[in-house]
Formats: sequence, C-alpha cells, structure tokens
Amino acid sequence: MAADGVARPADTMIRLPAIRLSAQRGLALAASLFAALLVVEPAPARAVIDVPFQDVTVRSKRIEAFRIGRADEPRFGELTFLGGLELLSGNRHMGGLSGLVLSPDGSRMTAIADNGLWFTATIDAEPDGRPLAVRDAQLSAIVGPDGRPLMDRGRGDAEALTLRRNPDGTGELYMATERYHAIYAFPYPLADLRTPGRELDLPPALRQLRHNKGMEAIAFANSGPLSGTLVVVSERGQTFNSNLPGFLLGGPTPGTFTVLRQDSYDATDATFLDNGDMVLLERRFTLRHGVGMRVRLLPAAELKPGAMVVGRVLLEAGFSEQIDNMEGVAIHRNDAGETILTIISDDNRSILQRTLLLRFRIDG
Repeated sequence: MAADGVARPADTMIRLPAIRLSAQRGLALAASLFAALLVVEPAPARAVIDVPFQDVTVRSKRIEAFRIGRADEPRFGELTFLGGLELLSGNRHMGGLSGLVLSPDGSRMTAIADNGLWFTATIDAEPDGRPLAVRDAQLSAIVGPDGRPLMDRGRGDAEALTLRRNPDGTGELYMATERYHAIYAFPYPLADLRTPGRELDLPPALRQLRHNKGMEAIAFANSGPLSGTLVVVSERGQTFNSNLPGFLLGGPTPGTFTVLRQDSYDATDATFLDNGDMVLLERRFTLRHGVGMRVRLLPAAELKPGAMVVGRVLLEAGFSEQIDNMEGVAIHRNDAGETILTIISDDNRSILQRTLLLRFRIDG
C-alpha cells in the first residue's frame, strides 16, 4: 500500500445444502452430510484453461416462500422476502458462486466462482425486484495480469467481488482470492470476460491471513463517510473463536479494525448501502447449531481504525428457511427507489447443494 493509504497496482505486475430433507430423516442426517462436505471439500481444480468464453443454459426454479411451507410470512427481521430462484444447469462448470455485483437497476449480474470463473447473466424481475428468471448466462475463466487463467497458476480461488463505481456508471471490479491472498482489478462494465486483471499492492497483514479463511468479504464505499475506501473482512480470525480482522484500504481513514465474531458465524461477503453503512453476510455451520445465514448491518460510524465493530442483526435464518451455503451479496434500487438485497449461494458444485438467488427488501 502507498504511504497515503491507497491501494495501487504493483509496479512489477502489469458450501448447505439446504437439503430439503423430510422431517422423518431429521436434522442430524442433514448436519452430518454437510459436515462431510466441509471436511472433504477439495482445493479447487486447477485445470480450467479448457473453459473458454461460453454461453450457458440456466433453468430457473422459483422460490415463493423463504420459510418452508409458509408463503404467508414474508417479513423476516428487518427484511421482507420478495422471492428467489434455484438456478439449474447441465454445465459442469456452473456453480460455486462466491461474489456478486449488480447493475444499478439489478437487471445484470456479474459473479465469480471459486473455481476461477466469471459468471454473468440477466435477471428478469418484477418492478419491485422479485426475480422471475435468469437468462443470457455466460462463463469464462478469470484471466490474470500475465494473460493466463488464474486457476492455471493455482491462484483462482475467487471468493469476493465488489465495484468501485464512477459517476458515469463505469468503474473497476475488485476481485479477491484466498489461498494466494490477492486482489485484482478489472474494468467495469466487463465487456469481454477474457480481459486480464491487474494485481493491487496490499499491506503485508493481508498476505498473512489464514490460508483458506482469508479475504472472503470485500466492499468498496462509493458514498458516505468512507467514500473511496476498500473494506476487507476476513472470513475468520486465527482461531475458531477469534474475532474477524478488518482492513480499511485507502479513503479518508485507512487502518485496521475488528468485527466481533458472534455465535460461530463466519463472514462471507459484504456490500455498502448508499448512506455508507455496510451489510455483512455471514454463514454458520456447526454440529451444535446446524447451518445458518445471517445479515448484519455495520454502521459507518463504527467502521474506523482500532474499532471493535458489532452492528446489529437484520436477518437470521436456518434449516426452516430456503438457504444454502450463502456467499455473495449485492444491493440495487427497484423502480420505487427501495433498497433491494440480493444473496447468492455457493453449491460447491455438489449434487447435495443448490445454487440459490434470494431477494429481500430492506425495510426502514
């Protein structure tokens, strides 16, 4: 990082299954299956050089109720469920979605997969934001500064995505990887998915995060008190019970902070609201608690160097709701100017898990 705290290019560098188990099979079986997935989940396959730019057929299965069997309960915490989709495809590379950026109207999605791929698509939706279908989907390998796919170099474990937006709607996508801790910048809109990225300079502390529990959540503040700041939150601290390391890169107050780890949740993604508050997506899986998804609001006033950030919970969900391994979050505004939250899941390309796209309206 430069002395002024701004991340710049380096000079030398040009998973739960919301398995819909019956009550008879029970929570214990589902928990055991997901535990096995987490334990044996392999490192991402390295050979993706055979994944050129390609169109992908995706079938959308609508989800009408967030709480299973209770379509008459749309309100959950401070959020209202609008609707969701299960995304199905016969393409073996489809899945593993771990980061998400939306166009301002929410109609165009750019996502990353943890096998080193871009995934883009159009989301058809009602005026209020309720998703109806996904179409015009495309896949391509994420290309590094040397013109080679990142995964071909063992650096393609893509986990987080955010957008620095210019006033004219253009900008840069910042994409973070784990195992090899790095952040790459790509032009936005990403007209050609094969465009090489450039690697950003990072402070040494970011390079020292845990091997597979590192940069899971990044968010760029395009407005508010932290405008111009790239925020990074680690998936987990150095131990299971440690609080989550946070980093403020660039902007008016660069430095480090800590997010209080609560109830065994790990950070999986983040995004900023227009007022500068940050939404943190969290995931939990333990044999004691089962699987969980949580959405926490971190006020801009708490995001400052040296702070222990707590925030407040907007939504918490578990086996009774339509969730999976939720790993990506983004916001947009609908036709009425309401703030809409979109959350996607990483199915680890497992037949026991699902790729879900869920939408909520933030009330109040």
